[in-house]
Amino acid sequence: MATAAAPTAEVPVTPPELSRRRINLVFVTIVLGMLLAALDQTIVSTALPTIVADLGGGGHMAWVVTAYLLAETVSTVLVGKFGDLFGRKVIFQLSAVVFVGGSVFAGAAGSMLMLIAARALQGIGGGGLMVTAMALIADVIPLRERGKYQGALGAVFGVTTVVGPTLGGIFTDHATWRWCFYVNVPVAIVMVVMAARTIPVVRSAVRPVIDYAGIALVALGASGLVLGLEWGGNEYAWDSAVIIGLFAGSIALLAAFVAVELRAEEPMLPMHLFANPVFTICSVLSFIVGFAMLGALTYLPTYLQYVDGVSATMSGVRALPMVAGLLGASMLSGVAVSRTGRYRVFPIAGMAVMALGLFLMSTMGVSTGPWLESLYMFVLGIGIGLAMQVLTIAVQNTVPYHELGTATSGVTFFRTLGSAFGTAIFGTLYVKQLRPNLEEALARSPGVPPAAVQSPQDLAGLTPEQARPIVDAYAETIDYVFFWVVPVALVGFVAAWFLKQVPLRDSARAGAQDMGEAFSAPDSAEAQRQLERAVAGVMRKAAGPPVSRQVLAASGSSLGPAEAWTLGQIHWRLRVRGEARLSSVATAHRMPPEALEPAFARTAAAGLARVDGDRLTLTPAGEAELERLGTAWRTWLADHLNDWDITDAEDRALLDRALDTMAARLLEEDEKEQERIGV
Repeated sequence: MATAAAPTAEVPVTPPELSRRRINLVFVTIVLGMLLAALDQTIVSTALPTIVADLGGGGHMAWVVTAYLLAETVSTVLVGKFGDLFGRKVIFQLSAVVFVGGSVFAGAAGSMLMLIAARALQGIGGGGLMVTAMALIADVIPLRERGKYQGALGAVFGVTTVVGPTLGGIFTDHATWRWCFYVNVPVAIVMVVMAARTIPVVRSAVRPVIDYAGIALVALGASGLVLGLEWGGNEYAWDSAVIIGLFAGSIALLAAFVAVELRAEEPMLPMHLFANPVFTICSVLSFIVGFAMLGALTYLPTYLQYVDGVSATMSGVRALPMVAGLLGASMLSGVAVSRTGRYRVFPIAGMAVMALGLFLMSTMGVSTGPWLESLYMFVLGIGIGLAMQVLTIAVQNTVPYHELGTATSGVTFFRTLGSAFGTAIFGTLYVKQLRPNLEEALARSPGVPPAAVQSPQDLAGLTPEQARPIVDAYAETIDYVFFWVVPVALVGFVAAWFLKQVPLRDSARAGAQDMGEAFSAPDSAEAQRQLERAVAGVMRKAAGPPVSRQVLAASGSSLGPAEAWTLGQIHWRLRVRGEARLSSVATAHRMPPEALEPAFARTAAAGLARVDGDRLTLTPAGEAELERLGTAWRTWLADHLNDWDITDAEDRALLDRALDTMAARLLEEDEKEQERIGV
C-alpha cells in the first residue's frame, strides 16, 4: 500500500495542529466536563437523608441515584454515535446545556418525583459529557501523549466518583442540599464558553450507523427490572399483577433486544462477544463490582448519619477509608499485573475480600467504634479495588483489535448497569426492613413524634433514651442490607474462578498501570480510536530510544532523523490537505521559514523531495523511503501488539486504516526530537 497516495475520502480525520497552550486549555475544558458528570453519580449520597426529610418519599430514595445512572448508561451509547455524526464539539456543548438544565431543575425540585425526573435529565447530559470527553482526547491530543491524558482523565472520573459523597456533605451542612446541584451551573457555563473558544471542530470521516432499536429496548427493559425490584414488597406485593407484569414485560423487552442485536448492522452490544468466556465472566464481575460500590457508597452515609450521629460532611469523610482501600488496591494490582502479566488471581481475591467486607459491615452497630468501622470499610474498598482493576484489561487482552471498542464499552455498560441495580436493590432491602423496625422502635419510645425519625438532625435533638431504639432500628436495617448483598459477592467469587488466564499482550500490560483504566470511564466504541489508544499506551511504555528512532533504525533506510522528519512533514500535508508548503510547516511549528529551509534543501539535494518556491513535493525516491519506513512501523507494531492476529482480515484492515493516520501523527509530532538534534 503506497504511503504517499493522494488524499481521498477514506483518509481518517487527523487532529488539527494546536499549540501547547491551546491543548492544555482544551484538556482543562474536557476535565471540567468529566468532573461534573462523574461527581453527580455520588454527590447526593450524603445529602439523601436530608433530601428525604425535606421532600418526603423515602421509599423512592434509591431512584435519586438510579435515575441518573440509567439515563447515563443509555446516553453514553447514543451520544457517542451522535458525536461521530454531528461533531463532538457540538455534542459536548449540547450535553453541557442539558446537564445544566437538569441541575437547575434538581436544585429547584419541590417533590421527590420532580427531583428524580431532573436527575434523569442530568444523567442524559452527564453521559454525553463523559463519552465525548474521552473522544475529544483522541481528536486533539497528539498520539505520543494521548495515553497520559486519557489515563489522567480516567483517574479524574474515578477519584471524583468516590469523593463525591464528601463534597455533597459539605454543601448539605454549610449551605443546602440544593447546592449539590446548583454548583454545577457556574462551572458548566465556564466550560461551555471555554469549549466554544478552544475546542476545534472535528467530524468523523465515516457516517456511523446507530442502533436505535437496541438502545431503546435495553433502556426500557433495564428500567422495568429496576422499577419492579424497587416496588416489589414495598409499593406492591411480589405476586401482584403490577410486579409480575413489570418483570414479564422487561424479560420480553430484553429478549427482543437480543434478537435485534443478532441482526443489527452495528449492534450496540454484539451478541457474539458472549461466546468469548473472558468477556462473559468479566461482564458478570463488572456488574457485581458496580453493584457493590455504588450501593455501598449510597447507603453508607445514611448509616453514619443516623447511627453514629455525624454530620453530612463527616459521613463523607468517614467513608474515605473505603475510598483509600479502593484506590490503593487498584494501583497496586495494576503494577503487579503490568510486571507479572498475570491477572486472574485479583478478581478471585477481590470478590472474596469484598464478601468479607460486606459481612463485616453487616455486623456494625451502636457499640462499634469508629476505628473498627473504618477498618471494615477499608476491607470492602480493597476488595472492590482488587476486582475492578483488571476487568477491562482482561477483556481488551482477549478480543480481536477490531472489537476493542465494543468489548470495552460492553464491560463498562455492565458496570454502570450493576451500579443502577445495586442502588435499587439496596434501596428495596432498606425500605422493606426500615418500616417494621421503625414501627417497633416508636412503640418502645412513647412520646417521640414519627416526624422525628425522618431526619438525622431531628433525631439528634432527642434524649439518648428516646433516640436509642430508633438508632438501633436504623443500624439493624442497614446491617440487613449489607448482609443480603454478601451472597452477590460470593456469586462473583465463584464466577471469578472461571476467568481464564491468557498471556498478556503488550498493549494490555501497558494500560495495567493506568488508574484510569481501572475505573473504565465511558468511552467511544469506535474501533480505530481504541486501537490508537492501545498503540499510544505501548509507545509510552516502550523501553529504549524513542520509537521513531527505533523504527528508523529497523527500516534499514539511509535517512537521518532530519530527512525522515522533513519527508514526514511533506507526506502528511499531501495526504491530508492535498498540498505541502514550507510556510505551513513553519507556521505549525511556530518557526520562521528561513530556519527550516536548510533541512528541506538537504532533503531535496538528496533527491528525495522537490522544493519549488514555497511548494514541497516528494520524488519517487522519497516515496520509496516512506514506504520503507511504513513497513518498519508495521513490523514494530506487529512485534509489540504481540497477539495481533495477522490472519484476521478485519484486524488487518483496521490496522491498515489506522496506520496512515498514526504514522502521519507520529511524524508530525517529531518536532521536539528534531529540535534536540538541531533541525
